[in-house]
Amino acid sequence: MIVAAAAAAAVATTLGVVAMTRDDPAASVEPPPYVLDLGVREDAQARDLRRAARLYDNGRYDEARAIFHRYRTPEARVGAALASWPDTLPRLRALPQRSAVVRLHQGIVLATLGDEQAARAELEAAARVGPDTPYAVRADDILHPRFAPGLPIFTLSSQYPRRLARRSPAEQLALLAHARDLQGRLRYGSALQRLGLPLSAERVFAAAARSAPDDPEALTAAAVGRFAKDDPAAAFSRLGPLTRRFPRAQSPRFHLGLLLLWIGDVDGARTQLRKARALGPGTGLGREAKRFLDRL
Repeated sequence: MIVAAAAAAAVATTLGVVAMTRDDPAASVEPPPYVLDLGVREDAQARDLRRAARLYDNGRYDEARAIFHRYRTPEARVGAALASWPDTLPRLRALPQRSAVVRLHQGIVLATLGDEQAARAELEAAARVGPDTPYAVRADDILHPRFAPGLPIFTLSSQYPRRLARRSPAEQLALLAHARDLQGRLRYGSALQRLGLPLSAERVFAAAARSAPDDPEALTAAAVGRFAKDDPAAAFSRLGPLTRRFPRAQSPRFHLGLLLLWIGDVDGARTQLRKARALGPGTGLGREAKRFLDRL
């Protein structure tokens, strides 16, 4: 996820930059980045696509294209189109348009070519046709370059269970999906956030909050799950009152600081993280707050 976010953030710098070659603008620029996010998949196709993505990143386009051509999934077909640069855009437009990965990469290509207005329309379409996908999250990163990439992740105050940590990511996700206790459900929502599934995470957090209406962590998770770069107030309007309702609870204060960092309010974030740490310097959230403060 970090690699994909970094790639998307790099593309954001191309918005507003017009290609210099009038006749063939694609010839004047390097091939655009390829954003691949297959979550916890470890099947043969996922391994092949990740290998092809690495080849593409290293400029070995013919080798990457040969692997992409083995499969017909949207990610593979997008990869093959990108590896055919500069003939990428017509190949992408020939693919089904109800796909977030397709619309995201059309936006990336158009941004690379300097067509900001068309790029923005495609990126907005990616978020619209697949809002609960990591590709929509990446499109949102490019549309909001002043925000931190990705989405803020809810962090529980308790340690992650060792019995889960020893499992593979896919096994962890499967076990968390069937968790019945509150902590397990909150961890499942956090895992969904990390996988770039914000709407699914929001539903899990909201259900947890309904089941525990007086639990500050569950209510904080539900507030964090509402965060959207188009409408940050949806989360802040919930978090602020929680810090007053639970003045001794660390989670609302810590996550208020986290969200302030996300929107670039460093001074406000520093204030909230200091208050969060003061509520329990030795707790997990207290130590995490200190790590943020040290970086600031």
